[in-house]
Amino acid sequence: MALTLKIVDADGAVLARSTGRDETFLVYRQSYCEGDRVVVEVSEPGHVFLSLDGAIQPGLVYMKECAYSLAVPFGDKRKPYSPNAFRGDIHRLSARSIRPDEIVHRRNLALNPWDDHANRALFPHARANVETRGEAVFAARNAIDGEKANDDHGFWPYTSWGINRDPQAALTVEFGRPVRIDEIVFYLRADFPHDSWWEEASVTFSNGRTSCFPLVKSGAAQAFPIEPCIIEWVELHGLIKAGDASPYPALTQIEIWGTEVPETGLSRSALPIAL
Repeated sequence: MALTLKIVDADGAVLARSTGRDETFLVYRQSYCEGDRVVVEVSEPGHVFLSLDGAIQPGLVYMKECAYSLAVPFGDKRKPYSPNAFRGDIHRLSARSIRPDEIVHRRNLALNPWDDHANRALFPHARANVETRGEAVFAARNAIDGEKANDDHGFWPYTSWGINRDPQAALTVEFGRPVRIDEIVFYLRADFPHDSWWEEASVTFSNGRTSCFPLVKSGAAQAFPIEPCIIEWVELHGLIKAGDASPYPALTQIEIWGTEVPETGLSRSALPIAL
């Protein structure tokens, strides 16, 4: 797989670029300006391991399309990220394709620290029908960014998906290809007594099945094994709030554990070669 990393300004001019076969690094020796974008290009769809900022954990993601673009965040859009992210006058980015032994292991398939509202190329991707006041610290992407600290709210690392008190709130996690899942883990936001919690949550799978999960007042991981199934998305809905005084239940993180479907969603470079 050929990989390219670019920094592009608001007018589309390429400020820096690096290209490599299966792995590439880009060191950008300038401060970012508003309108700058980080661009990842691949020669074919497939899995890549991305590290687009030294202050954000790397992520193993699936590129369904051959180009992904992330607007460098400024202002309120910077709040879901570490205060050190995208700052300074030297930035190290890297991208590499995935080896066969890396892709076969069971893992959290919902993790994507690089997701955002505009993303349609890089999976998993989270979207929701409501986000509290449209603020970045309560956006759907926060539920899959890997940040699990949950005893506060409203700023990094205490980001969450906020539902704006809407009982019809729903969150969808799309995988961009079929995957085999076997467990769902919830991390409720637990800034008690400011926060409330959900006593029950439902998950509908792309295969048409729906499961209900009982939840408790806790900031710890609440894990639920499920019958293994092959799906392309899940929707979290049917959130039943506890009968306490707080109107603010929220989700810090959802993990969806499983494995890739053999020979599906894998780039040719990630598959073993038959001898």
